[in-house]
Amino acid sequence: MPRPTSASLPPWLGHALRTQRGPVPWHSVVRGALAAGPVLCAGVVAGRASVGVVAALGAMLAGINDRPGSRRAAVRRLGVPALAGAGGLVIGAYVGERVGGVSYPLPLLFALLGLLAGAFSAVGPVASAAGTQLLVAAAIGAGMPLPEPGWQRALFFLAGAGWLIVLRLVLPSPAPGKGWTGAASAAGASRPYRLDGERAAVSAVYEAVASLLDSAGTPHSTARRAALTAALDQAQDALTGPRLRRHASSAAERRLHAQYLAALPLGEAATALAWAGEPLPARTGEGPRRLAAAVRDGVPCGPLPAPARSGAGLRALDDALLHAAEAFDSGTARPPHGRGHGPVDVLRTVAGPGGREYGVRVALCFGASTAVAQALHHPHWYWLPATAVFLVKPDLGPLVSRVLCRALGTVLGAVLFAGLAALLPRPAGLVAVVAVCGALIPVATRHFAAQTAVVTVLVLALVMVGGEPQASWGRIGETLLACGIVLLVGHLPWPAQRGGRVQDRLSAAHASAHAYLRHVLSGAGEGGPAGADHRAARWALRREAYRTLAEARAAIDLAAAELPTLARHSEGSEKVAATLERLVDTTTACAVHVDDTGRLPRRHAERLDALLAELTTVA
Repeated sequence: MPRPTSASLPPWLGHALRTQRGPVPWHSVVRGALAAGPVLCAGVVAGRASVGVVAALGAMLAGINDRPGSRRAAVRRLGVPALAGAGGLVIGAYVGERVGGVSYPLPLLFALLGLLAGAFSAVGPVASAAGTQLLVAAAIGAGMPLPEPGWQRALFFLAGAGWLIVLRLVLPSPAPGKGWTGAASAAGASRPYRLDGERAAVSAVYEAVASLLDSAGTPHSTARRAALTAALDQAQDALTGPRLRRHASSAAERRLHAQYLAALPLGEAATALAWAGEPLPARTGEGPRRLAAAVRDGVPCGPLPAPARSGAGLRALDDALLHAAEAFDSGTARPPHGRGHGPVDVLRTVAGPGGREYGVRVALCFGASTAVAQALHHPHWYWLPATAVFLVKPDLGPLVSRVLCRALGTVLGAVLFAGLAALLPRPAGLVAVVAVCGALIPVATRHFAAQTAVVTVLVLALVMVGGEPQASWGRIGETLLACGIVLLVGHLPWPAQRGGRVQDRLSAAHASAHAYLRHVLSGAGEGGPAGADHRAARWALRREAYRTLAEARAAIDLAAAELPTLARHSEGSEKVAATLERLVDTTTACAVHVDDTGRLPRRHAERLDALLAELTTVA
């Protein structure tokens, strides 16, 4: 969770000072130590230092994208950007050979590549990481002097990233609160450690349901409902990653799918009870909490305390608990539906306001930084466009926050490496530095400045192992120059309305909320409870509505933390998001009552009409 900052600070400065707290991810630290350092060492020992550098670079970039979660989701989160990075190396090497290392066509070609990669980055986090690696690798492929042809560089880059993916799939992760010993003991048939990420994600959903029930009737219920949405998003992603088979390959996996699906009606009932605003007995959350422990430990849930069936919400909660108990005992299910991003949806996002705005800004930053670097005739000219690509990414924080953290981290990392380079033997000492930095990356991701410092040391070590001179001071100058370029481009006037990313997210949330509302109202007045197919479709629509709302809220919070000249472009979006959230909460309460009585209560109908009218006013 973020460490709180002083309320007197302006939002842009408070964001720059904000850090993440939590336990040290020792499993990620071990993977990082075994990734870039060993592959670099293998290349040095084999007398192919350049091969080791490229492979270590692939492992390092994959390590930056390595996040907690299921192994299945990690394959996509690490593999897709790695493939894009390999393609970038091939493109960069080809362009560098054809047009020369320093030439006027290169900035234009890089600007075009930045336009495409930036626009596709608006599709989602994985696409954003892929676009970043594509551009960074293209700059390195065009400017870094390496003896291998482009296709060989791509293969070695993929080998380094693939090595980290193998470690991610093979090494066990520690069970929560149990360390590595607990993880090893979980490798039995009843609780295979390959599913520990999925198990932790599903368990967190039931814990979030219990917390939401505990908070009913208190000011904390809105935050707890948002926490439930985040837990459901993570569990959905964990269970719907890439697979070799269409169906789950083991009974344990099928049971996890059933347990996740059983949590959906529980979440619906808990949301309806929180919407009602009445405090609940303390024992109400005990059932979901026992289910969370059963998922976490891989044991039967046992008897569950039944809530009083004194209202529609409590009756829905009791029915959901009974259904969950059956799913835990013998239930199996297919994998839950993931978020469908078909070609039409992707192209619509790319061509939308957010994709166009981000694509043009990436193109300007990537092309301009390449032109400036070549005009300065710096031997490491590729560092400037590579740095600009990282700085222009909005998912790393507000613009000024990114610039401040990047500048501070680069200065700290360069000064530290200058001292290490003067003391450590070569190349053994530099290989050790790469291994240590690889281990520190998972911890350093809690703050962008810390991550920048660690990556700066690692990259400078790789450059020296590759045979180039120590370049700490030049790295500082190029980073500051890249900061200036990105700041300038970020504040350039825009011909259309600014804030395209927020517009896209709000439009998606608006469409999802109304689709969910229409589906719920279609079941009212049918004279009885909705059928199983109708409820399953309703739960899927509710998931999408809450998920798009969470994405819109994240984009709005990010835009609000910009400098006032940029933050003003998203003014009013907070009211729209808050109204949509109340609309979806009310729709969920309506769904529970429609299931219970087959009709829509007058109070709920009046509340829906008021919210729709308010939405028309604030939108």
